[in-house]
Amino acid sequence: MTYSFTQYEQSADYIRGKLNGFVPRVAMVLGSGLGFLGDTVEDSIAIPYGDIPHFKASTAPGHKGQLVFGVLSGQRVAVMQGRVHHYEGYSYEEVSYAVRVLRLLGCDTLIVTNAAGCVNTRWSAGELMLITDHIKLFSESPLRGENLPEFGVRFPDASRLYTPRLQEVARKAAQKLNIPLREGVYMYFHGPQYETPAEIRAARVLGADAAGMSTAPEVIAAGHCGMEVLGFSLLSNMAAGILDQPLSEQEVLRAAENARHQFSALVLECLAGL
Repeated sequence: MTYSFTQYEQSADYIRGKLNGFVPRVAMVLGSGLGFLGDTVEDSIAIPYGDIPHFKASTAPGHKGQLVFGVLSGQRVAVMQGRVHHYEGYSYEEVSYAVRVLRLLGCDTLIVTNAAGCVNTRWSAGELMLITDHIKLFSESPLRGENLPEFGVRFPDASRLYTPRLQEVARKAAQKLNIPLREGVYMYFHGPQYETPAEIRAARVLGADAAGMSTAPEVIAAGHCGMEVLGFSLLSNMAAGILDQPLSEQEVLRAAENARHQFSALVLECLAGL
């Protein structure tokens, strides 16, 4: 699926018509089991993905599939309660479509979250990780195809997709709240099957600390259109082969529920510090 700039504008225009002049500044993508933060938005306006022209439905467990606009921790936000994934059958351009629409609506910052398998054997499930970089080697780019110059250049720099300034905001927030915060590299895998133990060993050799099935496509699109990015992973389980037990989506959702307090406190403090 290839979108024209006109289609992005159509989506943005539809949403503007529902916002009564409200202009968001910070876009937030909330991953598996983490969408509860969208329920705390003040003066909220919720728009289901299915109502927005050219948007795709989210089918993954723990994803509500709606945009919530309003105020959170003093910031004007647009919260994606759930995302769409490549493994659901969507192209990478479809996966990252909403990010570009939110940029047209006024968002200059993206906070992205996910639940990920912990690759680093020195760490533990249940911890939070600040994403400093990602690895995405064996799949197409969301920027594949005709470049839309209204968003960015044909060959964008990717050396600082995760904004150093925002990482420092996260470090200070974690320190203030006394929340342990790991820092590391997220590696993207297609899914929907969990990674094999051999793939996780390879990820570790390549320098990854966490592995998951989202985030990288959205961050690439955000970087292309000039957005600053702050990313977090909830290390919901030890990745394949580290423990002698199978992996399951129920484990991921339980971990997200258990991390609700720390995760929400950290993100809200980061928002206040922007």
